Formats: sequence, structure tokens, C-alpha cells
Amino acid sequence: MSNANPEILSESDKVRHYVEVHYLEPARKRGDRAVTVVAGDIHRALGLVNRVPLVCSSLKLRRFHEANHVVLSDVSGPRSKLSTTARFTFTFVPGDARQTEKPRNPFWDLRGIAKGLFEKPGDWEASIRKDREEMTEACDKLWRR
Repeated sequence: MSNANPEILSESDKVRHYVEVHYLEPARKRGDRAVTVVAGDIHRALGLVNRVPLVCSSLKLRRFHEANHVVLSDVSGPRSKLSTTARFTFTFVPGDARQTEKPRNPFWDLRGIAKGLFEKPGDWEASIRKDREEMTEACDKLWRR
């Protein structure tokens, strides 16, 4: 929807377009995993009058979530969830092509961790044999008690 002309959009579409352009896209560029939107901030920014329920219901639409590859992970505020203080937290779906940075796989950080541990071929075999012998002795002592 980011390419849509805001002048011909419905008020609901304007809300979703505003959130996409001013909240979701910048958060993606920063590499954030989630972003929180306050209904009153959107209502005020768009110059709407008495349209808070429209703002809240526009942000709850599954179509909006799917189009922007987000999940509505939390809605907080008053019981009705139709207030200027209602907070909508959107979590970005992993693997979204629009993410600027791919999340780094933590296993890459383990690469080379044991680089100098076994310098000569066969060192690891001797080390494993020694560990097994020590483990067997320790187990035998525990069972003899």
C-alpha cells in the first residue's frame, strides 16, 4: 500500500498507510524486531476527529498484517481497546524479504571455537580416551558408595 495515493484512500486506508510509512518501514530499516503504535498518536497525526475506534479497528485487520508481514503480538490499554491510549505492538515475521538485515544465525559465532585444541592428527582420539577413562573412574566411585 506504500505506493498508494493518500488523497484517494479511505480513512482506514490512510491510517494503515501512515503506520506503514511512519512506523513499520523505519523500524525495518533499523532492524527492529517489533514496533509499538499508540492509537492517539496516529489519530492526532492524521488530524482525525472522534475517529479513534476507526484507528484501532484499522490496525487489527488481518489484511493489514499480512500485507506488511507483521503479527499483532499485543494490544494493551483500556478494556475496550478503542482508546487513544491503546497500544498495538507488531512483531515482524522472520524471513520477510523487506528486512534490510537478515538475522545472524548464532551458530556462526561458534565457528573456530576449538581451532587450536587439537594441533596434531590423532590428538582428539587420545583426548577422548582419557576423558572416557576419567568418566568411568568417577562413575565407579559414585556407585561404590
